[in-house]
Amino acid sequence: MEPGASAGRRYLLKTFGCQMNEHDSERIAGLLEADGMEPATDLDDADVVVLNTCCIRENADNRLYGTLGHLKSAKDARPGLEIVVGGCLAQKDRDLIRRRAPHVDVVLGTHNVHRAADLLAEARATGPITEILEASAIEDHEAFPSALPVRREQGHSAWVTIQIGCDNACAFCIVPTVRGPEMSRPFEHLVDEVARLAANGVVEVTLLGQNVNSYGRDLALARRRAGDGRIRVRPMFAELLRAVAAVEGIRRVRYTSPHPKDLSAEVVDAMATTPAVCEHLHLPLQSGSDRVLAAMHRGYTAARYLDRLATARSAIADLAVTTDIIVGFPGETDDDFERTLEVAAEAGYDSAYTFVYSPRAGTEVAERTDRFVAAEVVAERFERLRTVVERSALTRHRGRIGGVEEVVVEGPSRRDPLVTTGRTRQNKLVHFAPPAPLRPGTFAEVEVTGAGAHHLRGELVTVTATPLRRARIPVTAG
Repeated sequence: MEPGASAGRRYLLKTFGCQMNEHDSERIAGLLEADGMEPATDLDDADVVVLNTCCIRENADNRLYGTLGHLKSAKDARPGLEIVVGGCLAQKDRDLIRRRAPHVDVVLGTHNVHRAADLLAEARATGPITEILEASAIEDHEAFPSALPVRREQGHSAWVTIQIGCDNACAFCIVPTVRGPEMSRPFEHLVDEVARLAANGVVEVTLLGQNVNSYGRDLALARRRAGDGRIRVRPMFAELLRAVAAVEGIRRVRYTSPHPKDLSAEVVDAMATTPAVCEHLHLPLQSGSDRVLAAMHRGYTAARYLDRLATARSAIADLAVTTDIIVGFPGETDDDFERTLEVAAEAGYDSAYTFVYSPRAGTEVAERTDRFVAAEVVAERFERLRTVVERSALTRHRGRIGGVEEVVVEGPSRRDPLVTTGRTRQNKLVHFAPPAPLRPGTFAEVEVTGAGAHHLRGELVTVTATPLRRARIPVTAG
């Protein structure tokens, strides 16, 4: 397809789900703009609507089909409106989406994001199309979202996909089914991309993967199988952290998500000794019960988890720790849940993403309906856990009152445009009111004057650095 084939058309893109989906959406937007499209302000202004879906939780299905129902009415009124459904739910339920929403023009999955603009053109010429690839080719550089054109709203911060897929077999998780096996992006490609980002004014990068701590193990294994007997098969994530942090212009390096069983001493040391790597560790617990952890196939016990957490905290000064916890996993007893409360209290998290177990077809435990925990029991447990987590978060946040934090400005607060929101190295939001507006990407020192369970409040002390480039990076190819 010739570049600019869609010149003058406008697209509206809605993203459901995690940071990986957000990054995929950046690339889809980049592809559409490279083809000549412009972003729309709302549905009435759009010629194309793209829904990038998630399938981690059941309500994602409900949200998608509710949105598609609304879009059917819009398409009935404007037959020229084109609808694209992509992402994890499309990968998993391609036929169901086509049956329930025949008005969708394009259904594409997680392995062919790079085909978004081409598929739209094909559907325009020949009619609705579904294209789902079952796996990415290892040699296909285009398989990685970071290898495609990009449209970023924030010029100072960028996501970089370092691996796709997952080799773990957690009993509750659909990700290996929809994202495939782990595939690491070549080390030198990643460092080169970060260097290009830094040259465009990016100062903060977040490395993305389903299990970042295992990054590079597949690359080493491939070299060993190719006959290089000198290669030691091991993860390379610690080396990657150091290499990315050494890129000139990069001031902050983050990553998500690691797996507790793979959190190595080398990674902890890299975090402790590399100044640009931020003092924030997201370490998913999922449950504090050894029995439930075994049923989940998590590969660690509560004691082992807490030991690794203690090691990280002792090595990394001022480390903030966040987590994920599932409530109501099939078969979870009152005693199992009490163990989770105990571990959560002992861990003293800065924040936690707590979820009610949601069965996903295709996962090991989805059919064990006889072991599902009653909804009213789950709701009561959820509230008890929330109380424990917020108590710890508030205690930690109050302990920061009176200190001065380095923040990078993200923009005006969603609730009050006169208030500016910044983010600390520990990934905490700080709300403050500067005397004049500050551009996103500005570095400032803020004295913390108040705290809530989910944010800090403060007063501007001084601005220490201003953005090198404009706030939005134009469409570029990596």
